[in-house]
Amino acid sequence: MSVIDETSKGLAAFLSQQWGKQVAIENMTQASAGARRRNMLFDAVAGGERTKLVATIVPFAAMQLNPIEVEASNLQLAEAAGMPVPHVHFATSDTSCVGGPFFITTQIAGETIPRQVLRLVEKTPGLGAKMARQCGAALARLHSADAARAHPLVPRPAGHPLETALAVSRRSIDELLQPSPAFTLCLNWLKRNIPPAPKRITVVHGDFRNGNLIVGADGLRASLDWEGCHLGDPMEDCGWVVQRMWRFRNDALEVGGFGSVADMRAGYQEAGGEWDEARFQWWKAQGTLRWGLGLAGQAKQHLDGSVPSIVLAASGRRVAELEYDTLMLLRRGFGA
Repeated sequence: MSVIDETSKGLAAFLSQQWGKQVAIENMTQASAGARRRNMLFDAVAGGERTKLVATIVPFAAMQLNPIEVEASNLQLAEAAGMPVPHVHFATSDTSCVGGPFFITTQIAGETIPRQVLRLVEKTPGLGAKMARQCGAALARLHSADAARAHPLVPRPAGHPLETALAVSRRSIDELLQPSPAFTLCLNWLKRNIPPAPKRITVVHGDFRNGNLIVGADGLRASLDWEGCHLGDPMEDCGWVVQRMWRFRNDALEVGGFGSVADMRAGYQEAGGEWDEARFQWWKAQGTLRWGLGLAGQAKQHLDGSVPSIVLAASGRRVAELEYDTLMLLRRGFGA
């Protein structure tokens, strides 16, 4: 039996139990593969009604950054704050249905593959600037959410959130399979140039970027991939979305390869967000370091056998690119 057949059978049984009526699964396809999960798009047919849904499945427990119910809770909190996200219908840690924990959300039409997003922007005048403002507004709404309402298991900084990020990077550098002078240099620069802590700790998406967005001709429709959500400095999200690796060769447009920081900042402030330029610039460098170390860590998971995956193994080939990016970002800082 194929993966799609097995998944369809498991989801049909699960939804039939949840809805109290017989459910048939039709038109199941697998979205573009990510490194840690499978996204299965399908129609759930029951009582003559057809509902378009998505099942997000984590195939290995070791791949979870947070329990599946925590990620689902993050989506629900963001939706309540007014951020565009898919609506969550169900979440379960039961692995017997589809081979891993999963949650089910409403299916939202649009482009998610970065190059397709950028092609849509290229043929739609004004869309890129509009999306950058929408991204800023979406993040401002998320950051306005009451952090006290976040799931108890959502990670929280022990103190100063920037110092917490440095401590995580320090441990990751110590665990590298081979030394990285470039990453060590970046870490030391970040320590010497750390800004004051933010006035308030907020909910932070953690991976808001081109590739985790659903986009249509009307712009941003939803943000995806909430497994890395945590509490921290809101400027972390703003610094992450402008990383060079999320521009997909459109380096001149810092926000995802489709918009400017000026437009994103305007959208953020118009929606009530408080922008801090010093912390924004700091998180740009920290984000590049974080992703370089993350890629090295993913490759290590494959090499040590903890998560055998050719996708994770391929991550290692990009570590040198991120080392270069950190050095290019720091040139101005060291020259100051």
